[in-house]
Amino acid sequence: MSVVGIDVGFQNCYIAVARSGGIETIANEYSDRCTPAWVSLASKNRTIGNAAKGQIITNFKNTVHGFKKFHGRTFDDPYVQGEKPKLPYSLHKLASGNTGIKVRYLDEDKVFTIEQVTAMLLTKLKETSESALKKPVVDCVISVPSFFTDAERRSVMDSTQIAGLNCLRLINDTTAVALAYGIYKQDLPTPEEKPRNVVFVDLGHSSFQVSISAFNKGKLKVLATAFDPYLGGRNFDEVLVEHFCEEFKARYKLNVRENPRAILRLSQECEKLKKLMSANCSDLPINIECFMNDIDVTGKMNRVQFEELCATFLMRVEAPLKAVIEQSKLSRDEIYAVEVVGGATRIPSIKERISKFFGKDVSTTLNADEAVARGLCLCNFM
Repeated sequence: MSVVGIDVGFQNCYIAVARSGGIETIANEYSDRCTPAWVSLASKNRTIGNAAKGQIITNFKNTVHGFKKFHGRTFDDPYVQGEKPKLPYSLHKLASGNTGIKVRYLDEDKVFTIEQVTAMLLTKLKETSESALKKPVVDCVISVPSFFTDAERRSVMDSTQIAGLNCLRLINDTTAVALAYGIYKQDLPTPEEKPRNVVFVDLGHSSFQVSISAFNKGKLKVLATAFDPYLGGRNFDEVLVEHFCEEFKARYKLNVRENPRAILRLSQECEKLKKLMSANCSDLPINIECFMNDIDVTGKMNRVQFEELCATFLMRVEAPLKAVIEQSKLSRDEIYAVEVVGGATRIPSIKERISKFFGKDVSTTLNADEAVARGLCLCNFM
């Protein structure tokens, strides 16, 4: 039986497995190694992953995404209440006080627990693995953010049981990244020598995690971990959405905030624009046809403007970096390398801030998206 490593992210999921030729990241039925963490429930069926993401505009009230951080949280939790107005689907208070998700499925109003929704996603990832490996998959190792509490971790474990998976263990994202880095390094110091200290910076779609690990041949020790659970790529998307909502209100007299479908379309375009700005300094256009009331809208943005709009979020990058250095009791000179992973680390101003703080260029030897999943399947050999 193969043990798969499953990285269940806030926005996307990756599956990796160790095979005779090395570690392989498994592709889904769309030949895509990235499966969106989306579940869409309809009158006749449910779709998960790429197909579900395609339903977001037509079936937005019943297409669920961004639910990872609701695990183990009560409905009255300040984070849940803060997210509620931003979501196109409805949250519901369960009898236990926990958060549930209310949708219309098979022509009935239903409330699912967060564990059930995550289990639907895990079932899909299990099927994807089985289809690629041509054999049953039961054993897995799953990643969780380093800031997840015991209640949140137990909730994730419950999801794996519902999905028919046997989760051997939950591994912190940053630990998995450290494993992915160290396992193939041939030039690590011997156990008697001074260890090599490496900083891992993981800035994903919804959270920011930093850790320092000390490496010797055959040995990895996590020295310190710090995080900002509410800083991620989506904060930068939201800044763009807010900017264009105001611009379109002034130029086209459109109240975008009142139209959930328009907000979703704008969010998709802003995410694309953010990615393009990471590679271009010039003015970049945003064009959406038949946006609202059959009106076509256009706008533009460049990297300098974008950085000005995001100044408050960019300022938050330094605090976890400082915390991790203080915890580890290392000086910056004792850091061998700074490895960055996670999609949001592609934003140039974030890379610059990390580089400036440590006084050295950041390293991108790891696959920014797949590093966690690849590290997870290495845990089985420890």
